[in-house]
Amino acid sequence: MPRSTGAGRLRAPVAHRSNALHAGAWWLWALGLATGASRTTNPLLLGLVVAVAGYVVAARRTDAPWARAFGFFLVLGAVVVAVRVLFALLLGSPIGGTTVLVTLPEVPLPDWLAGVRLGGRVTAEALYFAFCDGLRLAALLICLGAANALADPARLLKSLPGALYEMGVAVVVAMQFAPRLVADLVRMRAAQRLRGRADRGARSLVRVARPVLEGALERSVALAAAMDARGYGRTAAVPNGVRRATNALLLGGLLGVCVGSYGLLSAEGAGFGLPLLLVGAVAAAVGLWLGGRRSPRTRYRPDRWGARAWLVAGAGAVVATGVILAARADPGALAPSAVPLTAPTLPLGAACAVLVGLLPALVAPVPAPGGAARGTRDGRGEGAA
Repeated sequence: MPRSTGAGRLRAPVAHRSNALHAGAWWLWALGLATGASRTTNPLLLGLVVAVAGYVVAARRTDAPWARAFGFFLVLGAVVVAVRVLFALLLGSPIGGTTVLVTLPEVPLPDWLAGVRLGGRVTAEALYFAFCDGLRLAALLICLGAANALADPARLLKSLPGALYEMGVAVVVAMQFAPRLVADLVRMRAAQRLRGRADRGARSLVRVARPVLEGALERSVALAAAMDARGYGRTAAVPNGVRRATNALLLGGLLGVCVGSYGLLSAEGAGFGLPLLLVGAVAAAVGLWLGGRRSPRTRYRPDRWGARAWLVAGAGAVVATGVILAARADPGALAPSAVPLTAPTLPLGAACAVLVGLLPALVAPVPAPGGAARGTRDGRGEGAA
């Protein structure tokens, strides 16, 4: 039998039940991209982050309902940028500027609204600043949308600690409701077209609204019955002291993680961000371990964190670390000044770090053609178990 070469071992296999990538790896990769996007307002670098996320999603997403959410996040990002620019156009901007594009009629406001104006001069510097600020928020949303499109929510639920299982079920049900509702709506409108009826307008929407809502309610009742049959919500008896210690550790740990993450993402809190994040993570981990004793459960075929999961999560960590280091080395390149208005340049170091985010498109298992529907059913059944 011929020996497999190194290139054959590195080639991404076709995804199936036993080698599916851990859902947590996709989220860590997306959070790494989002962290890198949060540290820059350079539109070229932000566009590169969005392009990397979009390419990986196009290369590795399935046909499952949750995988279709990425287009919605792209539209949402465009709306965020448009709204941010519109606010700068109507309400002005604190940065001012000298390149006046147009002067709108200014509405006089009362004295208690001093500092706020409606209308007036619109400068190119203010619009450019608003566009870059909105693009940064849009890139964050698109990175989270990439995680939603690539990570199976049911498989992610299997990997949650026992203390977060009930909360995770609620989040998974909420995340799957909207995509399935849209899928039912598309299916009913296709049935309307096959019957020769109009599928546009308010009248057509009213005709399909009833069967779509009935299907959603039937799935909810079936899911509730399945959860009750599997003993969902039943907890083990633990001493009161352990329960209070668990609540205190979880609340304090999550608060420390939130404050530490904010410190890392902001330039002013870099000194206290990392220590708080580490202390909060340790406290939350101990609280999760104690809380898991209240909800004992077993996992059928648990997802394994293999070498490919490490590569995917590591790619996101490289993106975040590279952009943070580039921001400290050359802050002007990653946050170009809008006054005076100059064309942005692409920082090569940060760009190379962002391009490492393309690694999941090479190492993650390739979705099997025609197997999305079967994987969806399997994932839902395992997640509810």
